[in-house]
Amino acid sequence: MKLLLHRIFIATTFVTLTTQVHSQNDKYAYAITDVQKEGFNWSVLRKLDLTTNVYSDVLLQGNNPQGLLYNATDKRQLAPLVDKLYGSAANAPFVNGVAAIAYDKTNNRIWFTPMLIDQLRYIDLATMNVYVADKPLTGVAHKAADQSDIITRMTTGSDGYVYAISNDAKKVYQISASKKKGIVVNNLGQLIDAPENGAVSIYNNCTSYGGDMVADDDGNLLIFSARNHVFSVNVATKVATHKGLVTGLPATFTMNGAAVSADGKTVIITSATDNSGIFQLDTKTLAATILSSPDASWRTSDLANSNILKSGKKEFGTPDMLAVVNNKTTDNNGLDVFPNPVTEKTFTLQFKQIPAGTYTVKVLDGSGKQVIQRTVSTAGKLHNQQLSLPAITTSGIYLVQVIDNNKHTIYSHKLMVQ
Repeated sequence: MKLLLHRIFIATTFVTLTTQVHSQNDKYAYAITDVQKEGFNWSVLRKLDLTTNVYSDVLLQGNNPQGLLYNATDKRQLAPLVDKLYGSAANAPFVNGVAAIAYDKTNNRIWFTPMLIDQLRYIDLATMNVYVADKPLTGVAHKAADQSDIITRMTTGSDGYVYAISNDAKKVYQISASKKKGIVVNNLGQLIDAPENGAVSIYNNCTSYGGDMVADDDGNLLIFSARNHVFSVNVATKVATHKGLVTGLPATFTMNGAAVSADGKTVIITSATDNSGIFQLDTKTLAATILSSPDASWRTSDLANSNILKSGKKEFGTPDMLAVVNNKTTDNNGLDVFPNPVTEKTFTLQFKQIPAGTYTVKVLDGSGKQVIQRTVSTAGKLHNQQLSLPAITTSGIYLVQVIDNNKHTIYSHKLMVQ
């Protein structure tokens, strides 16, 4: 679920951006269901139309043990897999069921991990081929009996990274992919309970396991637990804050699938245990209202699309209004950065119309981690400073900051790295 700045970079026309640059919002969500409406085997991929609340026919049959799998690195067909516990079922795309998917619109793929096998996989939506990453995701060969280490929440953040979180919130991963570097998985550690959470801890299996998550435009991941509790997770700090319990849902309803609505203002909620309908959730009031009749709904273990929830706290482009001319990002405070997007791990920061002095330049990744820091001295005239990113820098959205000697940030702008 993402909206990336690099979707529209106009090479010849001067454009002022007052909203986030992205492709049109999805009017659908990908959904994991059974073959039957009443079933509990999370074995097929469908699409849910968010304008009509109608599920599509099967897009991928995920429980076929004769299915072909491919290596995500060299794209070659894999030899038949034999798992110690699940045998030839490991060859089925979804193995024993899927409870977490993320839609990566940039790469046109759906990331997922089978519930009980420690593999990161993805569906290439252009071919519907299923690819398996070379390395295990968590390193835990067999899942815990209490299901604590199963990945049940995945989404794509507003920074372009895919995030995956285990039931117990003690395994948090950041995933990216590019042609040059392939699949990169960063282990971010575990989430941290906000002090005010009290008894409703993000680690509590009675309140906080399962469910799904989406991303908002203020750097947060919103977790919707199967027990209908909502947490807001700050991506930079990993602090999870309990927001409350959802109201308006049937007593038997468990929140299992979540996707942002087509207008970006609410979250669409589905259940894996109850097919009394599809619900719409106001994330400010945590009140749910029904969107579809029971006849139209399917039990659904997960949803995913690329839409980003509008938090209402910011409008993209307002704090860092920019323009693009010949692949060059300009700002009205005397600093430019180009090229943007970056394709060769180097870019130029142009100082102009700012006082002479020494400045600190920082580049931060989507989680707030510092990638580089440089000291630049200017004489108050036009000065071009070339900066190089580490070779291991992955694709995604980064933040360039320029800080003066008084420790004031005088420039802050997003940089897209391809």
